[in-house]
Amino acid sequence: MDWLFGMVSTLLWYLRPLVKWFLRKTTRLCELQRICYGEPAGAQRTIAVHESLSNSRNKLVSEILAKLDATKTKSDADTKQFIEQSVTTIMKVKTIKPDLHRQFVSSLSNCLKQMVGYRQLMHHVETLRSVPYDEGNLDHEMQLLELWKLLQPDRDLDKRVTKQWQDIGFQGEDPKTDFRGMGILGLHNLIYFAREYSSAAKHILSHSHHPKFGFSFAIVGINLTHMAYKLLMDFSLRSHLYNQNKLPDIAAFHHFYSYLFIEFDKFWLECEPRDIMEFNRIRDIFESNLRSQLADHRTCFKVNIEIDTV
Repeated sequence: MDWLFGMVSTLLWYLRPLVKWFLRKTTRLCELQRICYGEPAGAQRTIAVHESLSNSRNKLVSEILAKLDATKTKSDADTKQFIEQSVTTIMKVKTIKPDLHRQFVSSLSNCLKQMVGYRQLMHHVETLRSVPYDEGNLDHEMQLLELWKLLQPDRDLDKRVTKQWQDIGFQGEDPKTDFRGMGILGLHNLIYFAREYSSAAKHILSHSHHPKFGFSFAIVGINLTHMAYKLLMDFSLRSHLYNQNKLPDIAAFHHFYSYLFIEFDKFWLECEPRDIMEFNRIRDIFESNLRSQLADHRTCFKVNIEIDTV
């Protein structure tokens, strides 16, 4: 079957210019115009624009995507210039008159802004992940203390290294070792969730102490950071992020993480695991379900803060 799929793909690759030529002659619109005018704003339009650019055989157009990754570290002014130059290049190559297609210019610009925003978010997230937790860094220590206060507002820590950390789901007496995989990103996710969804976080923390269905709250949280990180880095998260009413940014990533935590807690309880040894199996099923939803470019997750009691 692989050879058949390869043959069909090759055939379509050769036929694509003919199909595009035919559609342009009949509609008097290029492929990018048909996408921007025909697809709804958000992931459906932006992902289709990206695919069209990546399939272009015009060197000037294909170079736009090549330059896109470089925008992840550029200033706002440089990013704006890149988008304007990219739109100008496409208009020139496709012989589109801007005065007659102002809506196309606006739609294409918005798509490029989302693509740039996504890559800048990837860079921001990767930067946080690469920063290890450092007990000698006062900011890190204060953030860790903030997490404790958000989850245990009525209890003080006896000391910095204590078994009390296990009450909020860390493995040992010193939480720093649990952040090794996801760095400071894992801590930032946990703080955001505990601060912005305080009631839900405390309720889920209570679930984690259940005698039968309990789990390590913080450790599960760091695992979910890894899941969110993977979905972002392999571009699966485009569907959700592009369907927001704003450009992708770190707040949107934290918000998605909060969605993951709330939904995973529900899923965990629904699965009624025999013990914590089932965590990997249930996590993998949960991730698979997420990926199936994200494959639909209409997907946009909404946080549902209704938390079941157990």
